[in-house]
Amino acid sequence: MSQAQALSWAAWLHQLRREPHAANECAQRAMALCSEQRFPFYLAWGTILQGWALAAQGQGEAGMAQMRQGLAAHRATGAEQHRPFFLALLAEAHGRAGQVEEGLSVLTEALAAVDKTGERVYEAELYRLKGELLQKQATAMGAVEECFRQVVSVARQQSAKSLELRAVMSLSRLLNAQGKTAEARQMLTEIYAWFTEGFDTADLQEAKALLEARPAGS
Repeated sequence: MSQAQALSWAAWLHQLRREPHAANECAQRAMALCSEQRFPFYLAWGTILQGWALAAQGQGEAGMAQMRQGLAAHRATGAEQHRPFFLALLAEAHGRAGQVEEGLSVLTEALAAVDKTGERVYEAELYRLKGELLQKQATAMGAVEECFRQVVSVARQQSAKSLELRAVMSLSRLLNAQGKTAEARQMLTEIYAWFTEGFDTADLQEAKALLEARPAGS
């Protein structure tokens, strides 16, 4: 059981670092062990996380189908914990595939679960994904901006710095598109400067690239 837990959490950590290949490797090992030892709870974890990895590596439909299978298996164990996080992964995959309505529907379910259980650890990311999907839906920029600003506020209240970084990046891109480059740069500079490690992660590399990019028209 300790090995199953360690492999499952390692897959989760690689997902948070946006490392699909490593997440897939750990998830596969977890699933093999959990199948052998009959650990349905962590088998469901591995199934979902491997599904995310597949979708992130371009196998969108297969990945989403596997995530839905894992979500059903997770619920069949009677568990509710972590469901908002797992649903966020599915919503992200729908967004990547251009399936905006499906993604928003999944986020509605996830946010309802947050309200029901009080599990708010991933709340900021759920709202950020909602803002990204609304943007794809060509929702008015003002509404999308309000959504992203709410995400930043929630992340700050929770001292969730990694999620705040993602939220600020989403807001910065939108502000840059509106010509509000000074505000966008200031917000991103402040949150980027908070970090003292992890500069090899995808999020911090992306933030650095945004800071180094020349504003449009400059």
